[in-house]
Amino acid sequence: MNDTTCTDLVARAILPLPRFCAELPVCGGAYKTEPDDFQVEEVPAYLPADEGEHLFLWVEKRGLATPQLTRELSHALDVTTHEIGTAGLKDADAVTRQFVSVPGRCRDKIAGLAIPNVKILSSALHRNKLRTGHLHGNRFRIRLRAVANPSAAPALIEKIQQQGLVNFYGPQRFGHGGQTVRMGLELFARSQAPAHHHPSRTMRRLALSAVQSALFNEYLKIRLAQGLLQTALAGDVFLVRRSGGPFTSEDLPREQARIQAREIVPSGPMFGPKMRQPLADAAALEAQILKDVGMEPQDFAGFGQIMEGTRRPVLIYAEDLKAEVDGDTVTVECVLPSGSYATVLLHELGAHPATEQRESVPEND
Repeated sequence: MNDTTCTDLVARAILPLPRFCAELPVCGGAYKTEPDDFQVEEVPAYLPADEGEHLFLWVEKRGLATPQLTRELSHALDVTTHEIGTAGLKDADAVTRQFVSVPGRCRDKIAGLAIPNVKILSSALHRNKLRTGHLHGNRFRIRLRAVANPSAAPALIEKIQQQGLVNFYGPQRFGHGGQTVRMGLELFARSQAPAHHHPSRTMRRLALSAVQSALFNEYLKIRLAQGLLQTALAGDVFLVRRSGGPFTSEDLPREQARIQAREIVPSGPMFGPKMRQPLADAAALEAQILKDVGMEPQDFAGFGQIMEGTRRPVLIYAEDLKAEVDGDTVTVECVLPSGSYATVLLHELGAHPATEQRESVPEND
């Protein structure tokens, strides 16, 4: 990998994403003008059983990212951050409600707990600690203000309901100016970090994941440009939507019908040594993605403990999607699967953040 390919991928990662609904005019508007304008509520994979050694807290927070919330709870409850569990990470610039698990011995401390901008809405015991990914999705309620073309919103919402959303990673994944991707590419190139800066394991994981995500977005751009997002390609690794199980098939007409029925979806590469490999045309496309940035599959082998590799759906479908128009304000509600980005939906509408977004974790993990 040379400096030119590194710079090219960084530049492409932060370019505006193409729109799936490009044939329709946007409505526009600004989001995150006020904290209450962006609300996120977890849809849990299961509810606490009301017995066990762990205490599940249903928490509402404002102006705090999930790692900050974890540190505040650790201090207030006198437990380590490793004893606290969350299913997903939520951004700071929103009102969010999510489950957090703490040791059951903290139960008597909850009533008197006082953390600024944090409310404990309820609590219940459970047998197991909450783990990352124990999450069905997230319910969003997003208010867009100063919408230039509110009459365009209904047609856009209908189109998204019909065809789904491209499962792009949002720009916040890549850092300000693509700096997180750049750090990841430097790690791949075995470049030496400056003497005064030694990335932590967490930062290395984030940076390497940003490279995976940027490559995945490049793959999606090609399938979108070639009209292949909803088409079964020879050698595709498909994912069963209900279970997430991967499989390959030579019966493309059958799998095409299942794509149309929303039973399965084609997947794209999150490159890594344990990623399930595609075949035929799909394999050639994925190989071209790496070749374009001067990388090879074996480049990922040295980071197997941090990034094993996996498959990610190329399309997602928003549940309960609707929009309410009130003058120049549009309020959008939907449920998105975990790991997807509400900012991608907002991009299809032509909406933009009221202020520059902070470097943060995905808002819908």
